[in-house]
Amino acid sequence: MSKRKGKKARGGVLKKARRIGSGILKGFLVLGVFGVISLIFVSLYQFVATTPYLKLQRVEIAGVDAHIMHELVDLCGLSSDISLVSLSLRTLKTKMEKHPWVRSVNLERRFPHTLIVTAEQQDPWALVLADKLHYMNHHGEMFKELGKSDNIDLPVVTGVSGKGWERENQLRLAARVLRSLEGEKGLWSRERVSEVHLRGKNGVSLYFGHLPAEIRFSDGELRDKIAGLKKVAEHLNRTGRIRHVTGIDLDYEDGAVVSFNNGSFSGKRKVRGNG
Repeated sequence: MSKRKGKKARGGVLKKARRIGSGILKGFLVLGVFGVISLIFVSLYQFVATTPYLKLQRVEIAGVDAHIMHELVDLCGLSSDISLVSLSLRTLKTKMEKHPWVRSVNLERRFPHTLIVTAEQQDPWALVLADKLHYMNHHGEMFKELGKSDNIDLPVVTGVSGKGWERENQLRLAARVLRSLEGEKGLWSRERVSEVHLRGKNGVSLYFGHLPAEIRFSDGELRDKIAGLKKVAEHLNRTGRIRHVTGIDLDYEDGAVVSFNNGSFSGKRKVRGNG
């Protein structure tokens, strides 16, 4: 009995050894196959990346002016020596969006030789006075510190006091006020605004170049009040009192409270649009 058991035990060990050996051999075969496939892919990629048939020959950039186009090409080192396949679109996007006059970029390869760049150029709507002067776009985003040769003929946003999300909310409020004047022409257009002053959480004071008075309202909802402002201003102009106005408060449903200071009279009076 003991000899039979010994034979069985040796037989079991041999079977296990064969199975293990077979498993190891299969594992090496699988690794070998993957190695060959990987080598083929690497060789194929190297061929594709170096073949002249897929070189970058053309860069089409839309959405920005010619000067910025050339700066983006130089910034990213784009040339005909580069393979279109080897370009990292994510890296290019990051580099291009660091340009101070570019807000966003989308890129697309168009084989065999073309890179398509669709960019959004920053559009300065106002200057923001916060430590230093910065440009602000119509989204309420500061995007560039003002340089010596930059345009300063824009409304100035003042009273920015917060940081982080609080500052972002303040600037969005200022942008909303300016957007509410987009459809206006002449004296009450966005181009005639000289200052947007932010007061507290939701208060806004607006100053126009043609009217030496503070126009006060809340929540940036000027669009619904601009018609009333025009009527009040026309009434004051018609009655000869416009030059004595120091402030117009629009936070009233049936009119506005107007502040006067003309030497002989100083005070406030409620004025309705119909006079």
